[in-house]
Amino acid sequence: MSNVLHPSILLFTGALVLTLLRGRWQQGWLLLVAAALVGVVFSLPAGVYGATEFLGIQLTPMRVDELSLVFASVFALITLVGAVYALHVKDTTQHVAALGYAGSAMGVVFAGDLVTLYVFWELMVFTSVWLIWCRRNPTSMAAGFRYLLVHAAGGVVLLAGIILFYLDTGTVQFAEIDNTGIAFYLILVGFMLNAAVPPLGAWLTDAYPEATVTGAIFLSALTTKTAVYTLIRGFPGTELLVWFGVGMALWGVTYAALANNIRRLLAYHIISQVGYMVAGVGMGTIMALNGSASHAFTHIFYKALLFMGAGAIIHMTGRAKLTELGGLYRYMPATFLLYMVGALSIAAFPLFSGFVSKTMVLEAAALDQRAWVWLLLSLTAVGTFLSTGLKLPWFAFFGPDKGLRPAEAPVNMLVAMGIAAFFCIFIGIYPQWLYAMMPAPVDYQAYTSGHVLWELQLLLFTAVGFFVLIKYAGGQPKITVDTDWLYRRAMPAVVGGIHRTGGAMWRAVLGALMRKLTALVATVSAHHGPQGILARTWPTGSMVLWVAILLAASLLIYYL
Repeated sequence: MSNVLHPSILLFTGALVLTLLRGRWQQGWLLLVAAALVGVVFSLPAGVYGATEFLGIQLTPMRVDELSLVFASVFALITLVGAVYALHVKDTTQHVAALGYAGSAMGVVFAGDLVTLYVFWELMVFTSVWLIWCRRNPTSMAAGFRYLLVHAAGGVVLLAGIILFYLDTGTVQFAEIDNTGIAFYLILVGFMLNAAVPPLGAWLTDAYPEATVTGAIFLSALTTKTAVYTLIRGFPGTELLVWFGVGMALWGVTYAALANNIRRLLAYHIISQVGYMVAGVGMGTIMALNGSASHAFTHIFYKALLFMGAGAIIHMTGRAKLTELGGLYRYMPATFLLYMVGALSIAAFPLFSGFVSKTMVLEAAALDQRAWVWLLLSLTAVGTFLSTGLKLPWFAFFGPDKGLRPAEAPVNMLVAMGIAAFFCIFIGIYPQWLYAMMPAPVDYQAYTSGHVLWELQLLLFTAVGFFVLIKYAGGQPKITVDTDWLYRRAMPAVVGGIHRTGGAMWRAVLGALMRKLTALVATVSAHHGPQGILARTWPTGSMVLWVAILLAASLLIYYL
């Protein structure tokens, strides 16, 4: 590709070399590859590289433009943060999977055609699943297999859409896709599945809480955001996405409010926050698309920070449920403070990163005269702050002491959280840095009195409501049923029932047939056996008589 190094090649090569190293050498190499990735991505010149023809199909393995650079830049930065966070982990498989996963996501972002995109899309599945399996317990193994099967099904749908798209248009170049038929919807569904759009998104909250502590950082950052990128690129202005996005936002905060597992709570908020991005894509205006891209950028940092805080709790206590946690602020104060930076960011508190991106999506809805979209997305902020900014930190860090006495998280974990917290604050204070990276010029001011006062009022009344009703707000040791119940419980039960019922029916039919056959054999034997009537010697005269009778009957039937 001329003199330009594809970031995926750097990451895949780095992952291969990593398998040969151990100890300090492995840690140093991991950091070196992640740092080099940041340097490579931020120095990439715009252009198309490596275009070639294969089997009569024009392929563009690397297209660098403003939109791809927005996502590639934040992917590179979060890969470095994740590498720092994982330095204490002595598991080569996790490190190799993480670099391979990041390399696959880079491949999707820079793919200029649908065939290249599909190859990296599938590589994302096979690399990311190891970040779940590496936890090495029966629950994570089962969750990983379900994750693999769901994404394999989504990959088949996407491939079918790509094939039909090529047959319809004669090209596989990845740009805005016109709604010309079934190919449009198949590709859309394939992308929506990775974006975790309900009812296709239960795989996320099923799998992410079961991932390794460090693997969850990469999972929270890459899969859904690559899907957002593909939707911005291929489906801007698709009205259907507006309502799916609003539904996602409400769905996520509702289930998060019911969650007891801290990482499942945060996983539901991935769905909710991606809902803002999907709704922005559906609106399709310049401000809405900029809002979706900028919110994806800020989301990656604050969501990684939240997962890192939750991961530090799990790493130091071995507990993941709110009903088993409490009083941790005395022993993990740095983790608590850094976690709260992420919590205030996701809640869109002024001077934090979520405020400058989330309000852009809301402003786009207002300018597009979508009052219900604006209202519902605004109210979603209530549930977001309630769960991540109040419920989780209160019951984990300030709730009744459960006798846990953990040490503070390892230094490398705190450093990684500090880097993510820096970007949450820096972008919140200086949003122009982020806005300058957007694919189109940004004509938006986040810090107006109207925006600031509205958000502060919303968050203030949410806090008042929480503390008034605090005895009802804690986690419950129960399981909330999501759409994954259909393939985790309902489908196996139905298939098992069919198997059992079908087996019984088949045995009954087979038994009846055997009885009929046995009776037939007995009848034939009675007539043709050695003692049967047909085996006897009959007089010739009797035989002539019977033949004459049968012949007369045949003639009579024929003429009638």
